[in-house]
Amino acid sequence: MAAPRFFVEGVHGAGQTVTLAGDDAHKIAHVLRKRSGDAIQIIDSAANRFDAVLEIEDGSVRAQLSAPVAKQTAPPLQITVAQGVPKGQKMDFVVEKLTELGGAAIVPFYSERSVVLESGQGKLDRWRRLAKTAATQCGRNEIPEVREPVNFAELLEMFAQYDCVLFPWELAGGAPLRDVLPSIVAGVRRVLVVVGPEGGFAHSEVEAAERSGARVIGLGTHILRTETAALVVVALLNYLTGV
Repeated sequence: MAAPRFFVEGVHGAGQTVTLAGDDAHKIAHVLRKRSGDAIQIIDSAANRFDAVLEIEDGSVRAQLSAPVAKQTAPPLQITVAQGVPKGQKMDFVVEKLTELGGAAIVPFYSERSVVLESGQGKLDRWRRLAKTAATQCGRNEIPEVREPVNFAELLEMFAQYDCVLFPWELAGGAPLRDVLPSIVAGVRRVLVVVGPEGGFAHSEVEAAERSGARVIGLGTHILRTETAALVVVALLNYLTGV
């Protein structure tokens, strides 16, 4: 069985000792019931992964780092998903599953037809905790960044940071996605996928996205739920690039 993984802040090296606190320390000592001398893995802020040996004493949980483990090969595409914030706990699901699929970053946003108009710091903190937990469970060497929510105008300004912006829209026409997607992403490195909220995008927003360089695409004959659409696109991109 693989040793459990835990993320720590900062950049570290072999021979150092790191301290684990909060939920991680509780999980190690009381959920996993680890003892001094047990093996875990530590991943630092630079995605360096170390085999480590636990030192547990008087409620303190530390780990002694050994030589770093070889890094995972970076994926050919860095995929960021801008997700229109849905109501309820659907965003929790989106964050968790995008982390499992290898998304590099998640940008919550609000647009004209958003049902939820403000998430609050509490929800943002929870999304970041979920991303960390999902990254640990699926064996990633890095936690995807969950950014501060933005409005649609701010999101449009971000398009220039990416080699390609995919903009799924239920009213998009044109050739089937299987025929056009390979050529759209050929030779690109940084991709932004923009998924609207439950109410979809207004026509004016689609036009503004196209003016800002987005490629409007369809996802088939059925209208997908907002919490499904991004997962479909990311899974297709992973398939195309062999992830």
